[in-house]
Amino acid sequence: MEPRTREPLVRKTRSSYRTFPEGAGKRLDKEYLRSLHNKRLYLAVFASVLGNFSFGFALVYPSPVIPALEAHPNPALRLDQHTASWFGSVFTLGAAAGGLSTMVLNDRLGRKLSIMVSAVPSAVGYALLAGAQGIGMLLLGRVLTGYAGGVTSSSIPVYISEISHPGVRGMLGACPQIMAVLGSLILYALGKYPGLALDWRWLAVAGEVPVLVMIILLCFMPNSPRFLLSQGKDDEALSSLCWLRGKDTDYAREYEQIKDSVRKQSQRISCAEIKDPFIYKPILIAVGMRFLQQLSGVTCVLVYLQSIFKKTSVILKPEYDAALVGLVRLFSVAIAAVSMDKAGRKILLFVSAGVMLVSNLTMGLYVHFVPASQNGTIANKTLVSSANLAAEPTNYITLIPLLATMFFIMGYAMGWGPITWLLMSEILPLKARGVASGLCVVVSWLTAFTLTEFFLPVVETFGLEVPFLFFTVICAGNILFTGCCVPETKGRSLEQIEAFFRTGRRSFMR
Repeated sequence: MEPRTREPLVRKTRSSYRTFPEGAGKRLDKEYLRSLHNKRLYLAVFASVLGNFSFGFALVYPSPVIPALEAHPNPALRLDQHTASWFGSVFTLGAAAGGLSTMVLNDRLGRKLSIMVSAVPSAVGYALLAGAQGIGMLLLGRVLTGYAGGVTSSSIPVYISEISHPGVRGMLGACPQIMAVLGSLILYALGKYPGLALDWRWLAVAGEVPVLVMIILLCFMPNSPRFLLSQGKDDEALSSLCWLRGKDTDYAREYEQIKDSVRKQSQRISCAEIKDPFIYKPILIAVGMRFLQQLSGVTCVLVYLQSIFKKTSVILKPEYDAALVGLVRLFSVAIAAVSMDKAGRKILLFVSAGVMLVSNLTMGLYVHFVPASQNGTIANKTLVSSANLAAEPTNYITLIPLLATMFFIMGYAMGWGPITWLLMSEILPLKARGVASGLCVVVSWLTAFTLTEFFLPVVETFGLEVPFLFFTVICAGNILFTGCCVPETKGRSLEQIEAFFRTGRRSFMR
């Protein structure tokens, strides 16, 4: 009887090898997940994502500040078109430098300490902005806050992914995007809302608050158990997991699974190992997703949002349009957070790319075919100069660019915004997670900087419809990339995901 009972088990194992392990083990996993206490886990996630709140706040800081500095009475602080462009875009160079340094910091200091280290350049950067006496201090402040944002954007998703369990990892993986959007909305409210509007210096002071709260809370949070195990700190790793899961749960079994996975990997990645598909495939997927995410045009749309709305003369005031789009973005990221662990990652990526494609195509066709007399534009050649023009009478057809932009942001926030960061932290192997996450951030922000720098010259030379039609083509590429290359990771532990990349089976990539 014994050989007969083993043979079906072998067949079952081989047939289910194409997906993820099923059966009694999975049922036990579900029982374990239901027994967990998540309050401390949520607290640790909240403490870390305050860094993303600060990142979102700093990213859109130029929006209310540039108009104020363009009219500043002090010539040393007055911005012209050239310096205003650098004031807005230099942030992305700082973010790229932050991602580059995180390639070392994440593996040397750990995820939590890397996040805490980011508080130093962030606090100094806001202090420089608040006390700026010249354009040099303004630009340096933007570089430092951008550097801090680059560190947090590569460290926080990895930290959250490594301390979370499969039952809530999708939801918690969307929290960095939610907090970044919330930070942007708070900046809009403090900078423009009647009764709350702060001077540009006091806005920088307000940016210090989440940074200080973050570093205080993180002092009491544990480090990632996976990172601690990779450093040979077994006892600390067990204590960390116990704190995150609860003393009365079967956390010891999860600890052994994590420990077994860490043992199979060397401490550091070597050049020879990069040729291994287990290493380079997830890295290429993660980097490709970050590259395509930026090429879809989201940073250009967010940075030049008010200018685009001014150019197309939508019915509402540009600053209210921007706030409305921000609220739509926040709502959509919340939908993604709820849906990711139920619907899955890939279906949301497909829907997201499809919505962005239709929205960009609509905007491009609208600008190309609607006469200037109807859309309120002056020459369809420049965005910067139109910011100083008086709004012209509009009609209801000008709701089209507003709705197209809202749907674009909605589509982005439902999939290609939060999921690219989540998948980056999920699919990268532990030994390359620190280096590769930093590489993803570098690629992302260098792409963003290039697009934001070339966006205005392209508009001046060819018209506003050309970049939007280009973004449309990229969104079509996003759909193909998702179908061909992106794995579904819903409900899978990081150890399961690593195991399936290690097998090199094509079926996992389908």
